[in-house]
This record gives sequence, C-alpha cells and structure tokens, in this order.
Amino acid sequence: MGILNTLLRAATWWNGQTLNTQFWTWRNGTRVGEDAEGNVFYQSKDGKRRWVIYNGEAEASRVGAEWHGWLHHTYDAPPTKAPLKHKSWEKPHQENLTGTMLAYAPPGSIRRPDPVERSDYEAWQPE
Repeated sequence: MGILNTLLRAATWWNGQTLNTQFWTWRNGTRVGEDAEGNVFYQSKDGKRRWVIYNGEAEASRVGAEWHGWLHHTYDAPPTKAPLKHKSWEKPHQENLTGTMLAYAPPGSIRRPDPVERSDYEAWQPE
C-alpha cells in the first residue's frame, strides 16, 4: 500500500499534496495550524505566502471561513491565535456537495430515493 500511495501522490494533485509540494513545504514552510477537517495550513518563513495541504481531496469548499480569510490575507493572525467570534445563529461550516451523491435534491426530484407522485403536473404527450 505504501508504494501505491507514493505513486498516487507523484501522479495526482487532487489527493493531498504531491511529492514536490511536500518537499517545497518542508524547505520553505512554517506550519501555522490545522482545521477540523484535518487540513494543515502553512506560511512562508517571510510570511508573504500562505497555503493549505488538504487532508484528502483538494476541494476549496472544505476550508472554513476563518482559514479562508487568513489564506487570502484578510486576517493577519491565523485562527489559532485570534479565533473569529461566531454569532449564535451561525451554522457550522459545511463543504459544497454539488455534483456528489450527497447533494441536496428538492422534493419531487428524480434523484430523491423517495420519489413523490406529482398531482400538480401533467406531462405533455405528442398527438
């Protein structure tokens, strides 16, 4: 399994970090923190560049608002040093599931496991 995992990392960029990214991060990066998803955040030693190493598939919507703001230099301090204050009505971060089997399907959708018989619609039939 170790050799297969190494070959996968060498050939793909969407399953975590590639070997080149791992080497570059080791030489130039300083670990800043980790989020609830297991994504690890780094910055360059001079503090100008910031990046994330995803835990699994590289999907940007898996990064919460706190870390997203830090990555894009909206906040100077990372959430580990200056956590954002959340409102009582805010829901926890959720990744975008569009295009997956877990995506929302409204009532009446053919993708729902429990299709509903529609009485407000009559399909057109050619004469």
